[in-house]
Amino acid sequence: MRHNPAVSDVGGTMTTGGCCRRLLRLGLALLALICPFWRAPAAAQEITYNGLVDGRVVDPSNQRSWMRGGLGKLRFNGGGDSGPEAVFDQATVDGKIGIGPDVAVLGTLRFEPTQRTEIDMLEGYVRYQPLSSGPWRARAKAGAFFPPISLENEGIGWTSPWTLTPSAINSWVGEELRTIGGESSAQWRYDGGSLEATGALFGWAGPAGTLLSDRGWALGDKPTGLLDRLRLPDVVERRQRKTLPQYEEPFLQIGGSPGWYAGSAWRIDGLGRIAFLHYDNEADTSAFRNNQVGWRTKFNSVGIDTGIGDVVLLAQAMAGNTEIDPTANFHSNTWFHSAYLLAGRYFGDWSVAGRLEFFGTRERHDGGTPELSEHGHAGTLAVSWRPLRMLKITGEALRVESYRLDRINAGLDPRAVENQYQISARVLF
Repeated sequence: MRHNPAVSDVGGTMTTGGCCRRLLRLGLALLALICPFWRAPAAAQEITYNGLVDGRVVDPSNQRSWMRGGLGKLRFNGGGDSGPEAVFDQATVDGKIGIGPDVAVLGTLRFEPTQRTEIDMLEGYVRYQPLSSGPWRARAKAGAFFPPISLENEGIGWTSPWTLTPSAINSWVGEELRTIGGESSAQWRYDGGSLEATGALFGWAGPAGTLLSDRGWALGDKPTGLLDRLRLPDVVERRQRKTLPQYEEPFLQIGGSPGWYAGSAWRIDGLGRIAFLHYDNEADTSAFRNNQVGWRTKFNSVGIDTGIGDVVLLAQAMAGNTEIDPTANFHSNTWFHSAYLLAGRYFGDWSVAGRLEFFGTRERHDGGTPELSEHGHAGTLAVSWRPLRMLKITGEALRVESYRLDRINAGLDPRAVENQYQISARVLF
């Protein structure tokens, strides 16, 4: 009784009419946010954009990817003997329209053939940021955007400048979390540093946490578009006697209460930055929408951005839980945790980065459902070369070792070792 395909799905695909209606609603919502600020003449508007086109050669692991209904921890599908293959990964554009000195409209569009719709929006929002020459600076934004959690994903289309594949923490953030609402922040700058506080109210996050319970952690660099959906493990859905494949609609409002997060950050010049955030989606754990139940997901995240000499150090940890009460006789609670340390260094046109991380979940529930807990660790090494301003070539090796009990129910060894190798060529504009 956890989830079924959305009612707009027919035969596992979204109908053209349903897709158009959702795109229209998305566009009208964005237009409604823009109109109150639209007071500058067209000649005064500033339009800027950046983008990338990414092609790759990938040698996948020997496990069936979770994106194909398996229990593998990596994005690209394995389990066969096909060997390396060439992949068109994406074409993505970040755009900004400045409306006067204080207001801007920002958005990210991505073309990616395996999405539910080949062209989808990752973000779209209005930002109000008045100019300030004093010690205080304020900012507010409304729309759909990533919560301020990731230290890695600061590039075009929420990519990382260091690796192709983000950590398990930020892979999950890209998959299931999007702030669809409003966020505001205030920053106080002083000699030698700054202090910042951030808060947000949002909706359409009721299913967040589904993947961490049913699939566990994974490492992948495909953030979910606002119209996309997420494949659920076949072994979990088959156990509930559902027609395969099954999908999660990640951006749904389930229950009447808005979610919220609050955080703070402290920067010391020459030393670095530490940031903390508490997140609670306030989902109703017994409510259903489109045959999906609300997952009440809460977590704390802390991140440190610092360095030693010319070496950049990023460290992040996350811990929380997600729970459901779909019936009077069933309750499920999944505790999750993960942490990583990334070290990177630039050498002229070259950069090298290495990351170590661990992750785990612990599930407790009523009834006869099998235990889904897991634990694991991963190591990533990436080398990038940028011979031209418009070209970046990256090679990445990733190894994940994990133990997940649900693999036994799928007739697999509970312990899996996965190796994935990629070479990416990105044209930047």
